[in-house]
Amino acid sequence: MPGTNLTREEAQQRATLLTVDSYEIDLDLSGAQEGGTYRSVTTVRFDVAENGAASFIDLVAPTVHEVTLNGDALDPAEVFKDSRIALPGLLEGRNIVRVVADCAYTNTGEGLHRFVDPVDEQAYLYTQFEVPDARRVFASFEQPDLKATFQFTVKAPTGWTVISNSPTPEPKDDTWAFEPTPRISSYITALIVGPYHSVHSVYEKDGQSVPLGIYCRPSLAEFLDSDAIFEVTRQGFEWFQEKFDYAYPFKKYDQLFVPEFNAGAMENAGAVTIRDQYVFRSKVTDASYELRAETILHELAHMWFGDLVTMEWWNDLWLNESFATYTSIACQAYHPQSRWPHSWTTFANSMKTWAYRQDQLPSTHPIMAEINDLDDVLVNFDGITYAKGASVLKQLVAYVGMDEFFAGVQAYFKRHAFGNTRLSDLLGALEETSGRDLGTWSQKWLQTAGINVLRPEIETDGEGGAGVITSFAIRQEAPALPAGAKGAPTLRPHRIAVGLYELDAETGKLVRDERVELDVDGELTAVPQLVGKRRPAVVLLNDDDLSYAKVRLDEESLAFVTKHLGDFESSLPRALCWASAWDMTRDAELATRDYLSLVLSGIGKESDIGVVQSLHRQVKLAIDLYADPATREALLNRWTDATLAHLRTSAPGSDHQLAWARAFAATARTPEQLDLLDSLLEGAQTIEGLAVDTELRWAFVQRLAAVGRYDETEIAGEYERDRTAAGERHAASARAARPTEEAKAEVWAQVVESDKLPNAVQEAVIGGFVQTDQRELLAPYAEKYFEVVKGVWDSRSHEIAQQIAVGLYPAVQVSQETLDRTDAWLASAEPGAALRRLVSESRSGVERALKAQAADALR
Repeated sequence: MPGTNLTREEAQQRATLLTVDSYEIDLDLSGAQEGGTYRSVTTVRFDVAENGAASFIDLVAPTVHEVTLNGDALDPAEVFKDSRIALPGLLEGRNIVRVVADCAYTNTGEGLHRFVDPVDEQAYLYTQFEVPDARRVFASFEQPDLKATFQFTVKAPTGWTVISNSPTPEPKDDTWAFEPTPRISSYITALIVGPYHSVHSVYEKDGQSVPLGIYCRPSLAEFLDSDAIFEVTRQGFEWFQEKFDYAYPFKKYDQLFVPEFNAGAMENAGAVTIRDQYVFRSKVTDASYELRAETILHELAHMWFGDLVTMEWWNDLWLNESFATYTSIACQAYHPQSRWPHSWTTFANSMKTWAYRQDQLPSTHPIMAEINDLDDVLVNFDGITYAKGASVLKQLVAYVGMDEFFAGVQAYFKRHAFGNTRLSDLLGALEETSGRDLGTWSQKWLQTAGINVLRPEIETDGEGGAGVITSFAIRQEAPALPAGAKGAPTLRPHRIAVGLYELDAETGKLVRDERVELDVDGELTAVPQLVGKRRPAVVLLNDDDLSYAKVRLDEESLAFVTKHLGDFESSLPRALCWASAWDMTRDAELATRDYLSLVLSGIGKESDIGVVQSLHRQVKLAIDLYADPATREALLNRWTDATLAHLRTSAPGSDHQLAWARAFAATARTPEQLDLLDSLLEGAQTIEGLAVDTELRWAFVQRLAAVGRYDETEIAGEYERDRTAAGERHAASARAARPTEEAKAEVWAQVVESDKLPNAVQEAVIGGFVQTDQRELLAPYAEKYFEVVKGVWDSRSHEIAQQIAVGLYPAVQVSQETLDRTDAWLASAEPGAALRRLVSESRSGVERALKAQAADALR
């Protein structure tokens, strides 16, 4: 039986047989306030290539009442099995199928999610259909290449609003009848239903007028900074339409901030859903606004790449996501009115770090992954798909030229509008506009796994590396792939820049004196342009971050950077050096204590708040997992003392002050430090400029709960101050963080032994449960994890099961015993490919931590 899976072969067969014309979908959501199930009636018109052939339509539903095919009634008990309705005896030419079913609301963020706001006790609904969940709401041919028009008719409770892909009509008798969409894939259709608050505007330019809408729950309306959101959206419209030379392809553009959303956002055509944590209830740093803007632009880019032109099958998911990521960051970097012209620094610091980490796991795979079925794609929303793919697109732009790249993209959109494509269609267009043969480039970059290392080899005529350069070459290495990964190491063609940096005597800043851009290919590439030049203080490979590779500094540059990392005048070379140092720490080439010293020596000069916050997370992770356990407490004390010192000396009210307050709250440990958190909460002490607002209060409360200072009384009291959905999640996390056997047992019962928690609350509870300074308390749950994880995986929805499989893995138990337990389970439990991958990735983290701890102990 197929269960809820669908293979690529089955999809290809169905696409060969069927051409889908239209859907008419009638949903009765009038009982949504009470929940339960709802009536779904779907009528699909489609053409068939072969008389008498059989196929199937997809549906996940508790009950199917009627199935009518070409006017003939079929017995639902006979034709509805698992997630499929069999369609036998199809006619050549036009066919019509009608399905009447009861479908179920969910609390997992899949299908039609239902959430009740504790503030107004009203229900709020939204759909999330990627990858295969439109079939949870209506019968559909659930694959991206069977495009059709979709016409929704929705009955909703009185006073509610219904938003979909088409413009919102005036309701009649609480029924909303939408006009048909253009031809789109089922996974980007959408419905958002409830008493949502809205703000409206319009994008107008050169005679074009696109209605814009922003929606959120009324309880968040006071925090909705719609002007800033509209400003970023308009910049995106302006930049993308110019670069793509194709007008926005839908009739309106709504952005809906919805509760309990599993991802960052979803590119539903004309009706983008976004996690409502992006409606900021408290002060956040500019890095959060930059991330929100990138998310907004990412989804807007999808309106063209993904919605207008859609991948044929999920093996090109990477291209869909990578293109949106690359172009969103390029828009931030190059739009003349952008607040974030440094966005490539953020990309190097966050997205590429994610990619490098993912590419060194045993599950690493080619960017163009082999997606055999839906189970494959469900775990493929990873750092390869998004971050490495976008990094390689940036490399491709450098390789073919930016003007040539966008000229090819323009031809691609015009040629394939409202159709489906493969990677070869885009590469063919780029070859036409650039004149470059991309066959070898594609094979080496997209069809192989792993990461290259670039090292400079420099000879000079002076002592200790000083003097004039007599020889300069770049050595490329292809390290062995992680154990268990498929494929072989590959040397790749790189388009990179080499930057030469000197310390300016007047400003004390490291500035770039010269830049050389070249192609690197093979094991050793000579750089004759640098021969005869005086050796600079720092030689930086992959300057401007054009390529995707791990970069190492030569000995002289590393020594200089160790003392002057914070002195780079520009943020991007600083970010590249920070990233290299972090990568060396993860690779056990730099001891954790030395990494801490490096960060403490340079972070005070780091102006980029996103980089500062990343360094905070990385230092904490390094000490918790990569430090020699014998010195861990001393390093934690050193780090916590530093966070408090920076908190006290940061400019009052600044982003840096807020970031240091959060870093301090994450690790406060001595009685005096915990007293300070308590006093800041109570208002007995203040720090000039620091607003201890709702979200910062919860950060303090969660730390005080984790160390046993706060129990149920204090947590409940804080929740009374913030009786919201966010407050409910924070309180649940704080309760789970308490250092008692009873608190941990309660979490285990809630998450593992019951399936009642909504997705967002479960995520918060798991986050509170796992505390790195509660290793002994959590130790008994390591064995329990392996006893239950397969059963959980087999019985829960994908999103819920993945939270548990990854979140409850005993990652903080860094020991050979954990590796042995994992290996024994992998050998005996016979997990499916997706679960095996997730557990193997977690195991890899423990193995890496053990090596780093050993290296730190030898220091």
